[in-house]
Amino acid sequence: QVQLVESGGGLVQAGDSLRLSCAASGRTFSTYHMGWFRQAPGKERDFVATINWSGSNTYYADSVKGRFTISRDNAKNTVYLQMNSLKPGDTAVYYCAVGYRVSAWPPSHDYDYDSWGQGTQVTVSS
Repeated sequence: QVQLVESGGGLVQAGDSLRLSCAASGRTFSTYHMGWFRQAPGKERDFVATINWSGSNTYYADSVKGRFTISRDNAKNTVYLQMNSLKPGDTAVYYCAVGYRVSAWPPSHDYDYDSWGQGTQVTVSS
């Protein structure tokens, strides 16, 4: 089992940038797909971005495409989410997740992932 710990959230203004980190420990991190999801108050958890085990493939939700970048450093067991041009609509708790059993690309649903972090709050003021 991989344990995940997110960090880097905070309160920013519209147009600002943030970089979220997700540190993994446990099973071999470098062989698994990783994803970022977010959940705004009163809403369901939504897919944000995913990256394959090697970092060679990425996929984004339309709402963040061109503004967010997912990346990973397998030597550091860490996945990142660089968020630029933030909008108030990006306000949510952001979760990272690991998928052990991904068989189809892109893994953009909750059920594609097996373990989740505790989340980090991102608040964007207008």
